[in-house]
Amino acid sequence: MTGNLAARPQVVIFDVNETLTDMEPLRARFEEVGLSGDLMAAWFAGVLRDGFALTAAGAYAEFAAIAADVLRGLLAGREADPDKAIGHVLRGFTELRVHPDVPDGMRMLRESGVRLFTMTNGAAAMTEGILAREGLLELVEARLDVSGPRVWKPARAAYEYAVDRTGVRPDQAALVAVHPWDIDGAQRAGLTGAWLDRRGTPYPSVMTAPRISAPDLKALATLWLDA
Repeated sequence: MTGNLAARPQVVIFDVNETLTDMEPLRARFEEVGLSGDLMAAWFAGVLRDGFALTAAGAYAEFAAIAADVLRGLLAGREADPDKAIGHVLRGFTELRVHPDVPDGMRMLRESGVRLFTMTNGAAAMTEGILAREGLLELVEARLDVSGPRVWKPARAAYEYAVDRTGVRPDQAALVAVHPWDIDGAQRAGLTGAWLDRRGTPYPSVMTAPRISAPDLKALATLWLDA
């Protein structure tokens, strides 16, 4: 366990893709449509890039539409039926599982009285399906996504939208994520940033340092419960 201790928040808002969900199984889907599994990370980074770019330009598109477009570019010249291949890859999201530390960590926080929410650049419906399969849906008060504010995180308005739905002040809420850009954006909007550093990677010096960090959600919950 690492990082500066922060007071236990009243509300915890979870990022979803990679923070709660393990996206590694999507690599097999890439290979099944003739792409290298190693392209999965570059594809996801490209989806984030285009979502961020549209937000910066004052525009908006949903995750699924951008994800399909980036995949179409990767498949160019390789696949006779790109729409079928794209559908196969994106259906993989319906089979994703959460990381092993997530169920216990979420239950520890909820049992201590912390209210739980999710806020994703993806789709709230996908989040609900994943949480339902894992038996965690009842722990989460509301599943939110960026179709509400029509801006992608890390735009300030995305966090303001989520906090407004919780009914607390920004300083009473924490955003849990594995992405430094998400932590930085949340903290600039007044939330506590809680970084899950599952891979032991250096945190970028150009971004605001997380108020609290831990190697997984169980460890983070323990830090907060002991604070």
